[in-house]
Order: sequence, then C-alpha cells, then structure tokens
Amino acid sequence: MSSRSHLLNDRTAEHYRRSLTEGVERVAAKLAGAEQPFTGITPAELDPTVAAVDLDQPLGTAREALDELERVYLRDAVYFHHPRYLAHLNCPVVIPAVLGEAVIAAVNSSLDTWDQSAGGTLIERRLIAWTAERIGFGRAADGIFTSGGSQSNLQALLLAREEACRLVRKNSETSPTTPQILSRLRVLASECSHFSIEKAAVLLGLGPEAVISVPCDEQRRMRPDALAEQMARCTREGNVVMAVVATAGTTDFGSIDPLPAVADLCEQAGTWLHVDAAYGCGLLTSGRRRELLAGVERADSVTVDYHKSFFQPVSSSAVLVRDKDTLRHVTYHADYLNPTRSVEQGLPNQVDKSIQTTRRFDALKLWMTLRVMGADALGELFDEVVDRAAEAWRLLTDDERFEVVVAPQLSTLVFRYVPRDHTEASLVDQANLHARDALFASGEAIVAGTVVDGRHHLKFTLLNPETSLADIAAVLDLIAGYAEEYLGTHAPALSAARAG
Repeated sequence: MSSRSHLLNDRTAEHYRRSLTEGVERVAAKLAGAEQPFTGITPAELDPTVAAVDLDQPLGTAREALDELERVYLRDAVYFHHPRYLAHLNCPVVIPAVLGEAVIAAVNSSLDTWDQSAGGTLIERRLIAWTAERIGFGRAADGIFTSGGSQSNLQALLLAREEACRLVRKNSETSPTTPQILSRLRVLASECSHFSIEKAAVLLGLGPEAVISVPCDEQRRMRPDALAEQMARCTREGNVVMAVVATAGTTDFGSIDPLPAVADLCEQAGTWLHVDAAYGCGLLTSGRRRELLAGVERADSVTVDYHKSFFQPVSSSAVLVRDKDTLRHVTYHADYLNPTRSVEQGLPNQVDKSIQTTRRFDALKLWMTLRVMGADALGELFDEVVDRAAEAWRLLTDDERFEVVVAPQLSTLVFRYVPRDHTEASLVDQANLHARDALFASGEAIVAGTVVDGRHHLKFTLLNPETSLADIAAVLDLIAGYAEEYLGTHAPALSAARAG
C-alpha cells in the first residue's frame, strides 16, 4: 500500500471503517473476557517484548499491528472497568463518551480558533455554561476545558496571581517590581490538598515555600479557625494571600472542606477562593447529595474533572471562573492565529481563554453523554458508588482485622490491616505494604496505598457502580490473607532476633 492510502479522506473511508471495526472488536473481546483487572506482569517481564519491536519496520496491516498490540499492551493492560479495580481515581467510561472519542480522533478539530473548530467551539462554550449553571455561578461566568485537574489548578492560580499583583500595585504607594510582589505572595491550602497546588506555585515563580499548609480536623477537612490564623499571620508578616484553595473531594479521603466558612473568610479578606472539585464535581449531577457542595458558587474559580466522577475517558476537565473578565490574564494575540481584529469581528476564539494553543475537542465526549444519557443518569451512577463506600465503611468498622481512618463523604476509604496481637507498628506497616504488592502481583484486584500520620495504609477508591459489597469483602479477605502470611513469616523471626 502507498503511504497516501493511510491518510483518512474521502478515498480511504472504507479502509478507515474496516480498521476501526477490527480494533473495536478486539477491545470488546478483551473487555468481555477480562476475568480480573490485571495479569500481574512485571516491567522486567514485559520490557523485552516491547524492546524487541522494530519501529523502523512496519507490519503493513492493521490486523498484524493489533496482533502485536495484544502482546505489548492489551493482554496486560490494567482494566478500570473490572469491579475489583479499587485503586485510584480512574473511572469506567460510558459508551456515549467513547463514541464521542472516536469522532474527535477522526475529525481532529483543534479547539483554539473558530476557523479550526466552528461548531466545536460553540459546543464547548455551551458545556462550560451548563457546568457554571450547575455550580451556581451567574451569567458573568466562563471557563475552558483543560487536560486535567493539575492544569485546571495551575490556570486558576495563575489568574489568582495576576489579580493579586494587580491589587498590590493598585494599593501600593510605591511601585513594587514583579519579583518584589511575587516574593510576598502566599497560597493557603489544607494539609490534604492535591500536590498540584505546590507544583503550580513552583511553575508560577513563587516556590514551594509559598504554599502554606492549613491543618485539618479529624474528618480530614480544612479547619476554618486554622485558616483564619494563617491568614492573620500572613498579614502580620507583610505577605499577601493571593489565594485560598479549598478541596471538594481530597484524593486520599474524599473529604470536602467546609466551603461556606472558607468562603466567608475569603470574602471578608478580599481573597481569591479556588475550589478544587476535581473529584467531588460528580455531586453537581447528584440527586441526593448536591448540598455537600454548598458554597462552591461563592468561589472565584473551580476545577472539575469530568474524567473522574462524570465517567468520561481521559482527558476531560475544565476550569471555571465566576467573572469571565479574569480570563484576560491568559489572553495573547498572534497575527497568524487570533489577531485583535478577530475580537472586533466577534469571533469566539477559545485560545483567548486557555494556556494551551492546540487543544483536543474533549468537550464532545461530555456532550454525547448528556445527549444520550442525561445528567440525572450520571448522578445516579455517582450516587451508587458513594452508597457503596458507605456500606464498605460499615463492613470495615465491623471487621476486627481492620481499622479505618474516617467515614467517607464521597467514595474513598483509607484503612489498614491490624493484627489482634498488637504486633510492632513498623512490622504492621510492612505487612500492609506486602499485602498491596502481593495483591497487585496476583492481578486478582488492585488497591491503592497512602501514608496517614506516618503509618502505611491501604485505600479503596470506588468509582465503578458494578463493584459490589461482595467484591469488597472478597478483596478484604485477600488483603488479610496476604498480611497474615507476611506476619507469619516475619514476626517469629523478629521475636527470635530480639530474644537473641
């Protein structure tokens, strides 16, 4: 076949249809036949297979490439749709969104300017308006789709930084330089906030020390009294709180900071409030738990990750702002792309709002989902996993083999295996680490891990409505079995060593 025969156009439409059909059938077969979420293969085992592929010698046909892909990827992929995948914030995806993904790839629109996306621009804008309305923002709101929560948080803090600098200059009797202002800027976020907040501070020229950690309560939520103390301390020290970051769904605990109380403090101080709702945004469609996000409408900016609790394929995220005028801080004009005359012509160029230029039409996936399923159906799916987490918490609290850190607000549970004989804490740590590693190596289930108060814990992140309480109970038995196996081998050895 000639090289041109592989280009997607009017003459190769049938080739395109056959190739995609073959690929879809292959993936459908893998999904239908997945008996567990993972094969347990190690990097050392798989690397030689991948390294042996000669990328300079094409195979020639889609079937041959798919056969090879089976060996290097599909056979050993981690399948999030399996009910015993319980690890990270990875969701099973809904079929209408996957259909949208196929359209996105084939048409290949770039959502930076109108002359590259046309209707795609308007669809994205409509979805931003829909999300802003769900948040409770007014008609002045706006936003942009992003690659994920980290980018959304970065852009939100960029806007906050620029607004803070503007206000410092406005209220200063001198003319401080930008470096002088940046050295005084501080970001306040809870000790359970996402690491992307600190990363954003570094990227914005503030340094990691600019992020001040605010203590949490026993439910792992930011303490308003501690926030007030830190805000007052910054003022005493001559620093400027450029933003407070409240989290609506922390990665480790799913905890939601007290948004109304935090908003009160920010409003009194005239401080930018950013709400990182990358996880908790699923509550925007919930028919039973929307009140958990009460106060989010008072934020200056909000991060949402549709590819977490809206069951969308990666990537699908957005950052929204209460006042669209603040997006001017990321507006730059290039004569070849979005000249100023395009503004005069009223052309809706999305690059004017984004820190990206070329950008996928990820909004189409959510559009297809809403048009086929509707928002209520998404809310029902998210409510199901939150219900399951509550059931699992009761299961864990009744099981003497485990201790659980906190009752879940969303769908995350942090716990650890604890033997009845009160074995040394460091050995219990190792038993929990071993249990997680052994479970992963078996491929029977996948759980996550974290550290709480200096001790290793395990974590269930439930985002699959197909995960049953029986699945969870079975995984807990596996964890306990692996932990007991480890302690049975190592605890006697430790006792003997001490006796000697």
